[in-house]
Amino acid sequence: MTTALAWRAEQACLDAWPALRSAHHGDWLLRFGEGVSRRANSVNPLHDRAETIADDLADFARIYRHHGLPLIVRVPTLLAGAAQIDRELDANGFGREGETCTLFRAFGDERFDADPDVTITLSADADWLAAIGRLQAQSPSHAAVYARVVDAIALPAGFAALRRDGRIVATAYGALSGELLAIESVVVDPALRGQGLARRMMRTLFGWARGHGANAVCLQVVADNTAGRALYASLGFDTELYRYHYRRASAS
Repeated sequence: MTTALAWRAEQACLDAWPALRSAHHGDWLLRFGEGVSRRANSVNPLHDRAETIADDLADFARIYRHHGLPLIVRVPTLLAGAAQIDRELDANGFGREGETCTLFRAFGDERFDADPDVTITLSADADWLAAIGRLQAQSPSHAAVYARVVDAIALPAGFAALRRDGRIVATAYGALSGELLAIESVVVDPALRGQGLARRMMRTLFGWARGHGANAVCLQVVADNTAGRALYASLGFDTELYRYHYRRASAS
């Protein structure tokens, strides 16, 4: 797989989980999302020319402090300068956390039949938002920010819900970045996990995406999420494009 494909997936995943506010600072994109998720509240590289960060850390700290947020830097391994950036962050006392894999699969000629228990809407309606809020045990403030984040998605998107006895028990959504589908928010009722619900829902979402011109899909999963990675392997995600991790400034 090419570096170009990895950067394409990187951009698709960022666009599928947008920040509520953002700012450009040299080779870096500063994202702000009122503290909901590290990805939407961190410093991210704009391109492969981001090779050093030490001289910018004081500015970044000041800006994130203005927003009442900790300074977190997201370091993808696809950066040619990732090792140097990590060394600079080590020297400045940043901790390391959240190792995450970016996975990819092409659709090829595989057939994805729609599941009768899965519906897909083009926006996150009240029922879908209430369901994911319940499934993720979101606090009221988290739920309010989450709703604003998904409402900010500029790309065409499909919001999948799998119902059992009329009740939504699994959710996911995907955003279409050209011919690439980026998957987010795959959640299943904890009492019903291991029954293949996520697999059924995602295959229906794949079929929807193919009908809208997609020929491949990517997603990001925490590296130590064994169950999630097994699910995605069973769905044909046979390529790990790159990983990323977060570096968090010391609270002192």
